Amino acid sequence: MQYFEDIEIGRTSKFGHYEVTREEVLDFARKFDPQSFHLDEEAAAKTHFGRLSASGWHTCAMTMAMMVENMQNNRQAGLGSPGIDNLRWKKPVFPGDTLRVETTVLEKRRSQSRPDMGIFKSQATVFNQNDEPVLEMVSNGLIKVRDPSAPIED
Repeated sequence: MQYFEDIEIGRTSKFGHYEVTREEVLDFARKFDPQSFHLDEEAAAKTHFGRLSASGWHTCAMTMAMMVENMQNNRQAGLGSPGIDNLRWKKPVFPGDTLRVETTVLEKRRSQSRPDMGIFKSQATVFNQNDEPVLEMVSNGLIKVRDPSAPIED
């Protein structure tokens, strides 16, 4: 099990494999982002996307699925997240794309108010099958501290 003490600033992880399907793009768009370029091939062809594209929010959901799978495979004492920073959709995601994730730990600190918890920030970049970045964000994670009685360092 990985705890706060095990997180190394600068560590990079590469993981995930998510195949984007037309059916999933349409289903997500119908439910959560019913804009024409996510729902209709002809309408999408007339936009700067040029063809049916996944919602950016769908790209976030696919990213989250890969991140959770990675946390489960690499057992982490995670406690959720207070949010993300600097979310950017860099390129459209299309049916037929295959996505993967790279993360780099930027910083970490112990919580002053909750000594049993640590907080860390990671730069996350999602790439398509051509190694083009399609999404970038800074992810904030909460994680258990192995030894809450250890002093909090500044």
